[in-house]
Amino acid sequence: MNEDHGKLILRLMLGVLVLFHGIDKVIGGIEGIVNRFENIGLPGALAYLVYLGEVVAPVFVVVGYWARAAAFIVMGNMVVAIFLAHSGDFLTLTANGGYGLELQFFYLLSSIAIIALGAGRYSVAGAHGKWN
Repeated sequence: MNEDHGKLILRLMLGVLVLFHGIDKVIGGIEGIVNRFENIGLPGALAYLVYLGEVVAPVFVVVGYWARAAAFIVMGNMVVAIFLAHSGDFLTLTANGGYGLELQFFYLLSSIAIIALGAGRYSVAGAHGKWN
């Protein structure tokens, strides 16, 4: 194993796990997110960007095409999700002693790692290139 294998594992883990959330929103809709945006005075149409952050960008992360830019979009999506849906959990612990925002920060920090490391050799675009 080498660092390119690690980058591949990181990309697959982040992309696939976030994509599950996106698929759920494709199937179930995003009315709840639209309402959250409208409740804080923002246009509900902004909620549709969740499809970019939880469907399109994760696919790009998985295949390693513009991986850094796609990871940046996932990162932004997670910042918005933490702010909109989880800001009340910022200083909480779960019943098992875990951090209340464990999953959200796992996705957030994993996307930052991909931004820093790039996609690696095992990607559609290869190891070279500004955005990979």
